[in-house]
Amino acid sequence: MPCAGGVGHLTVQIAASRGAHVTGTGRAAKHDLLRELGADTLIDHTTADFVTETEPVDVVFDLVGGDYGERSASVLKPGGVLVGALGGNLGITGERAAELGVRLAVVNVRPSAADLSRLVALAESGRLRVHVDQTLPLAEVARAHELLSTRRTTGKIVLIP
Repeated sequence: MPCAGGVGHLTVQIAASRGAHVTGTGRAAKHDLLRELGADTLIDHTTADFVTETEPVDVVFDLVGGDYGERSASVLKPGGVLVGALGGNLGITGERAAELGVRLAVVNVRPSAADLSRLVALAESGRLRVHVDQTLPLAEVARAHELLSTRRTTGKIVLIP
């Protein structure tokens, strides 16, 4: 998974807090931060292909979707699960996943007091922190969108009034 962005850097921390061995992709310049956040194995996607560099895994949290779906599914162990967070666009059909012997799941965000309490506990214990890439005035919302579209931000962009 690309693990340096707004969702990925949080996912790394949550997975690590649950005892997962976290393998992720990100530019080499971001590896030190990602290790601090709990990533165990990092692949620089600009110089290596995660498919050939990854041992079979139980779960892939795919934050890219589209053409990456089948590639992500290919690194799963039999019975593993490909989890998508892009509104169901995993880039692979259920039929194809069944042929590969893997399962598909989609993360849907729903308000949950129990989940929020767990996140608060992680934050209070210091095991979950939000990395802020930049803070911009609300008037620069278009600039924030431009930055996000580059897919090169690290963590979150915060807009302030």
